[in-house]
Amino acid sequence: MASIEMKNIVKQYGDGFPAVNDVSLDIADGEFMILVGPSGCGKSTLLRMIVGLEDNTSGDMVIGGKRVNDLAPRDRNLSMVFQNYALYPHMTVFENIAFPLRLSKTPDDEVRRRVTEASDVLELKEHLDRKPANLSGGQRQRVAMGRAIVRQAEAFLFDEPLSNLDAKLRGQMRTEISRLQRRLGITTVYVTHDQTEAMTLGDRVCVLRKGKIQQVASPRELYEQPVNLFVAGFIGSPPMNFLPATPKGTGLETPFGMVELDERRAAKVKGHDLVLVGIRPEYFEDASLVDEARRPLGSTFKARVDVTEWLGDSQFAYIPYEAPEAVTAQLRELSRELDSEELRTQAIVSIDSTSRIREGREAEFWLDTRKVHVFDPQSGENLTRDAEAGAELTRLATQDRVEQVEESKARQGGATSVGAA
Repeated sequence: MASIEMKNIVKQYGDGFPAVNDVSLDIADGEFMILVGPSGCGKSTLLRMIVGLEDNTSGDMVIGGKRVNDLAPRDRNLSMVFQNYALYPHMTVFENIAFPLRLSKTPDDEVRRRVTEASDVLELKEHLDRKPANLSGGQRQRVAMGRAIVRQAEAFLFDEPLSNLDAKLRGQMRTEISRLQRRLGITTVYVTHDQTEAMTLGDRVCVLRKGKIQQVASPRELYEQPVNLFVAGFIGSPPMNFLPATPKGTGLETPFGMVELDERRAAKVKGHDLVLVGIRPEYFEDASLVDEARRPLGSTFKARVDVTEWLGDSQFAYIPYEAPEAVTAQLRELSRELDSEELRTQAIVSIDSTSRIREGREAEFWLDTRKVHVFDPQSGENLTRDAEAGAELTRLATQDRVEQVEESKARQGGATSVGAA
C-alpha cells in the first residue's frame, strides 16, 4: 500500500484548455478517496494521470514517497479497473485474473495460489473455467477486480466501474467494493459521477468543477457543510432548494416568509442586500405532523402545492415561488454545470408518507431553520458554513473507517495498519 500525493497538477491540451487545473490532493495510505463531479470536470483525466496513462503538463505526482512523473504505467505498480471490464473474451476467468501474473512470469504455483485467494474473496471460485461471455455484468466486474487484486499493487484505481450495470447490480457491487476495500485496507481512488456511490463508498470525497477542486471532505461534511453553491447543488437528491432572500434584522425575508437565524449566522449575512437560502427537502415537514416540542425550533408558513409525488415511505410536494430574473438565470446556469434537471423556481419539500397534503391546495409547512444555509449569489460562497463543525465531521468519519479496517485486518491476522487522512 502507498500514499498518493498530487502537487499542483496541471493537464493542458494542445488547444490550451486545462482539463486539470492546479490540483493538490493528499490521499493517505489505505484511504478510500472518491473523485466526483459532472462530465468534463477532469476526474477521469486525473485518475489517468495517477496511473501514468496521461502525462502531467506541470506539477508532481508522488506515490509512496517517490516522484513518478517519468515512470511508465507498468512501473508504478498500480491496478486499474475500467468501466468496460477490459476482459479477454477468449480466456477463462482463471486466465483473465492471472494475466498480469503471467506477464511478470510469476511461477505457476504462485499464480494458482493468488488466483484462488482472489476468487474466494470475490466469490468467483465456481466460475474459474467459464468465459466472460457466459457471465453476468456483476460477475465480469468482479473478474476485473480480481485481476487488480492478484497484482498486489500499491493502490486500486477505479474508473466509473459500475456505470454499465443496472440499478440493482450497482447496489450489490457498491457493497462488494466497500467490503473488499475494508478487508484489504488498500489505498483506493474511485472516479464516479454518481453521487450515491460517492456518498456511500468514500472515506473522503473530492468534488471537482472545471478541473479545480471545490471541496475535499467526508460525505457527511459535504452534505451538512457544503463550501459553495456548486457543492450544495451537486450533493443531495433531490437537490438543495435555493430561494432568494433579503436580510432583515436577525432573519431573512424569503418567498415563504421570515426565516430567523441564530446570532452566528445573522452576523455572517449582515451587509448583504440579496442572498440565496439553501434548504434541503428533508428540512421541511407537514406542520400538522410536527411535535409541539419541535415547533419552536423552526418556522411555519402556508403555500399552495403544485404537484405531489407519493413514494411509499415518503412523498414530495412541489411549491412554486417568485424570484428575480437574476436568480433564475443563475439557477439555470448552475443546472447546466451540474448536468442536472433545471433548478426551477420551485421548492421540493419532502414530507411524511402519511401526510394528507394534496396538490392544488394550500397547506401549512414547518421548516427547521437551524439547518438552512445562506449563499452569496455572486461568489457562490456559503456564508454560514461552520468550518470547525465540518472538519470535526470529517475527522470522526475518517477515524471510524480506519478503526473498521484495522479491526478487519486483525481478524484475518494481518499486521498492516491503515493510515488516517
